[in-house]
Amino acid sequence: MRFSCMNTKRRCWIWIVFGLAMALLLSFFACTESRQPEVQKGISDASAPDFSLKDLTGRNFTLSSFKGKPVLLIFITTWCPTCRSEMPHYKSIYETYGKQGLEVVNIDIEEPKNKVSLFAEKYGVPYRMLLDEKGEVARKYGIVGIPAMVLVDKDGNILSRKYLSMDILLETLFAKK
Repeated sequence: MRFSCMNTKRRCWIWIVFGLAMALLLSFFACTESRQPEVQKGISDASAPDFSLKDLTGRNFTLSSFKGKPVLLIFITTWCPTCRSEMPHYKSIYETYGKQGLEVVNIDIEEPKNKVSLFAEKYGVPYRMLLDEKGEVARKYGIVGIPAMVLVDKDGNILSRKYLSMDILLETLFAKK
């Protein structure tokens, strides 16, 4: 009888550990890739939804005012571990392509300005941090998982939503210049 109880406890712990591992795995995937399909120019004429948001200094950012220039929208939150660990990568993108004409902006989803300000200061964010306080822009763009990136071309069309292939696309886009 005692052996049977120990065996049951062991099985219980195995299932608990397995469940926690699965939850962590699902959380990782939800936090690393937007589940939206890639849109390629020529395949679809998907216009980027226009929006206007305030940045941390209170200035307005309106997407349509950047026509003629490619824009990279990076959707994040301060609590997302992947978002925090990817900050050096985002800064590298800005440093590499910002001087070539790419406008890079972070769009923080549903967090207060003071929390986002502390985050921007801690990570030394060199580009604009926009506040999507009600999550309306994230909903317009169909953002499901974070971090997510959306590349908008100079004509205001969505070039890509593929987070994992964004570096290759940026290299290709700016190699032409």
